[in-house]
Amino acid sequence: MGTVPLLTDEAAAPEARAVFDDIRAKRQTDYVNNFWRALANDPPLLQATWDRLQQVMAPGALDPLVKEMVYIAVSVANGCSYCIHSHTAAARAKGMTPEMHAELLAVVGMAAQTNALVHALQVEVDARFKA
Repeated sequence: MGTVPLLTDEAAAPEARAVFDDIRAKRQTDYVNNFWRALANDPPLLQATWDRLQQVMAPGALDPLVKEMVYIAVSVANGCSYCIHSHTAAARAKGMTPEMHAELLAVVGMAAQTNALVHALQVEVDARFKA
C-alpha cells in the first residue's frame, strides 16, 4: 500500500493535470501510470521529475534502449520493484528481446556477486584503474 493516494485526473490540481496531459501527448497514450499519479500530490515535484526524466532519457550519446536497460540494472540494485517492472516494459517497447533481458540480468547478478566479494574483502583498487 502506498503512502500517498494515487490521484485521478479529477482529484489532481490543475498543475498536475497539465503534466498528465503532457505525459499523454508525448507518450502518445491515454494512460498515466501510478508513479506520476503518486507524485501529483506534490505538483512542483511532479513537474520537476517529469522535466528531468525527459531530459535524461532522451536520445544522446546512449540510445534510449541502452538507457532503459541501465535504468533496469540500477533499479534491480536498488530493489525498486516498481521501476524494474515499468522500465522493463519500456525497454521491451524500445526493442529489448528476451535474450537481451536475460543477458542483462546475468550481468546484474554477476556485478552484485563480485561487488559483494570486493566489498567484503576490502580489495584495494589497482593503481592503473585510477589513472
